[in-house]
Amino acid sequence: MTNTKTQSTKYPNDTVDPRIEQALNDVDRRAFVNCEQDGLVVGRSIPSTETLRHIFSVLKLTANPKILQIGVGLGYTSAVLSHIARQVIGIEKSASLADVAMEKLSKLNLGNVVIYHGEGSDGAPQEAPFDIVVVSTPNVEDKSDLFKQLTPFGQMICVECADSSLLKLVKYTGDGHHNYLRSEYGYLDFVQNKDEILIELGFINDDILAEARRKAKTNKTLIIDEVRQLINVDDMELYRSLSKQYGVELGNVDHLLKWVDPKIFNRFSQAFLDHHHLIPLYTKDNVLKVATSNPNASMAEIQKVFPDHKIETLLVTPTDFRRLWSATDLCMQAQMSPLQPPIEKLEPEQTEDLLGNHKPEAGAHLVSLFEALLLDAVAERASDIHLEQYNNIVRVRLRIDGEMQDISHYDISPSELKGLINVIKLRAELNIAERRLPQGGRSHLRVGDLQFDLRVQVQPSLHAEHVVIRLLPQNSELISIEKLGLSSVIAENYKRLLKNPAGLVLVVGPTGSGKSTTLYAGLQLLAADGTRKVITVEDPIEYSISNIQQTRVRPDIGFHFADAMRSFVRQDPDVILVGEIRDHETSLEAIRASQTGHVVLSTLHCNDAVDAMQRLYDLGVQPNSLASELLAVIAQRLAKKICPHCREPAEPEDRILQEVFPSGTPDSFKAYIGRGCENCNDTGTHGRVAVVEYLQVNPELRNAISRNIPVGELRKLALDCGLVTMRDSALDHVIQGNIPLSELPRILPEERMAPEARWQWEKTS
Repeated sequence: MTNTKTQSTKYPNDTVDPRIEQALNDVDRRAFVNCEQDGLVVGRSIPSTETLRHIFSVLKLTANPKILQIGVGLGYTSAVLSHIARQVIGIEKSASLADVAMEKLSKLNLGNVVIYHGEGSDGAPQEAPFDIVVVSTPNVEDKSDLFKQLTPFGQMICVECADSSLLKLVKYTGDGHHNYLRSEYGYLDFVQNKDEILIELGFINDDILAEARRKAKTNKTLIIDEVRQLINVDDMELYRSLSKQYGVELGNVDHLLKWVDPKIFNRFSQAFLDHHHLIPLYTKDNVLKVATSNPNASMAEIQKVFPDHKIETLLVTPTDFRRLWSATDLCMQAQMSPLQPPIEKLEPEQTEDLLGNHKPEAGAHLVSLFEALLLDAVAERASDIHLEQYNNIVRVRLRIDGEMQDISHYDISPSELKGLINVIKLRAELNIAERRLPQGGRSHLRVGDLQFDLRVQVQPSLHAEHVVIRLLPQNSELISIEKLGLSSVIAENYKRLLKNPAGLVLVVGPTGSGKSTTLYAGLQLLAADGTRKVITVEDPIEYSISNIQQTRVRPDIGFHFADAMRSFVRQDPDVILVGEIRDHETSLEAIRASQTGHVVLSTLHCNDAVDAMQRLYDLGVQPNSLASELLAVIAQRLAKKICPHCREPAEPEDRILQEVFPSGTPDSFKAYIGRGCENCNDTGTHGRVAVVEYLQVNPELRNAISRNIPVGELRKLALDCGLVTMRDSALDHVIQGNIPLSELPRILPEERMAPEARWQWEKTS
């Protein structure tokens, strides 16, 4: 019968046996770190050098002891023990680990170590007795057979579970009569020397680690985050290796999102959790799961809030951590969001959605779905996300380079779409209870260093609400006039327009045709010049430009474009930009501002340069006023640009050639396509370029505009007065290899494909 007696907790001596110190120096720990075997969880089978020094410091070594080690792992501890023992017998429960450990030890020519596959609690009775037994795993609870295999005055050091999630070092010392004194020697941290793990894993060297530490101290960030910035490594690869080394599970974020409990998250200070990169997720069977992107994170404060729970850490990549944080935070908003009171006379299918005792559906998995949609849109360079439902089919589409593309890997049910729309409404601060009227709102998105302004539009439809989300990059580089894709003549004319003392310049086209980009290119030129004061009024402010006074309209408080225009003239501006002329009042204020000595830049929704006149007439602008103030109109479309990395000559399509050149194709005409490569995802196109129609107003045109002649006659006169048509600009781009010929039918109406006037090939060749 084995008897044990416990004494008070002790701590190991500061002095360590020289033989142990020499053994730690002789064994290269890195030989046991990198393991390519599938399914092996390395973790605590490779304790740090400091941890082994802590453990072995409690031993009283005899000369050439015989040692039994339980829980060999990959063999590092066995290798160290082999340098202080005449023989080491190791027991490992995992057959795969036992084989790998023996292979590693053999490569180091350690002939005094033998590894067996078996249960740790059984020990190795056939090899007994042992002077020392080292139990490296806390999973061995029954040690009765191990005591029997000790010499009468033998020692057993064990790793045992302390309260909750902590581990402690325990030593049993025999008195020669099968009685053992149990002593505790403090808590253990199996990965104390944490930063060096990145070196041992082969990701960085000492210099990179030193630089990462310096930057982390300066920027008040995590060392692991600075390491990721300094080296080009896949996050998943890095965190998969770290999870094995630290002995923690790598969390699957899609699975975790279904288990998030906002109530637990709310028990902690968000500032504390954000600072330490921790997200308490949920409790199950007296275990609290905590996600973190910081493998060195301490759980001490979490343990204080949940003293009776075991804490289990789940390692997640920084991207997954942001998704989890956003989902948890938004779920809390959904639970705290005040619900709208029921509305009378509701349609039957709406009643359940608007009852006051129902909380909005905004589950964590729906938040994850929304985040995934946004990340997909950013990765694909999409300008818009479309969510639509037709009968029982939910359709997800992205507008990429002007074209709608279905995203087939999202399987969203109609009920999930309703919850997803609730998530979007909460993010955009819209009324989640209102499903009968259109709503518009805004939100923001940050992906790494990229920031986006999100314009959200929710529209009731036959089967469900449809949602369109426009992504506007906030910190992308602004395009200069030279990079707009304008011909040199039009570019110079545009620059000259900005130098005028007064007048109206319009950029027209449909939604998403790049009108604002063209105007911002002009604003950059004015900002760089610095001799003129420029004021803008926008909805919203899409880009921030230094040295430009920018103002946002606020319809919610009664501050519209026209209100801004009236106040602007008292700010002594030289140039005024109006984001859009969309009503009678704004159009009149724009004309008045130009009449009082200001250059006014604005956009207008219409099809071409000549149609802009009729559009302004419809808004109530007097023909005489328009004729006297209008300087020029730039109408534009965006065409898909051929990928420069895979561009090659191509045979034009006969059908398109017959439309473009009804009298015969010029011999010197040539066209190009993109064959597809990794830079353009095999599409052959990458990005878009502006195709413009440019109308400079001269005295003859002013006279015609003042007389309000029909649009057809006005266009014919404009052609005679030098109108650069969109067809001419498109053909220039085709010849230069900027766009494929197949783009022409997409951006030009059928009647504009052929020459409109005395067009000669020499003009575009």
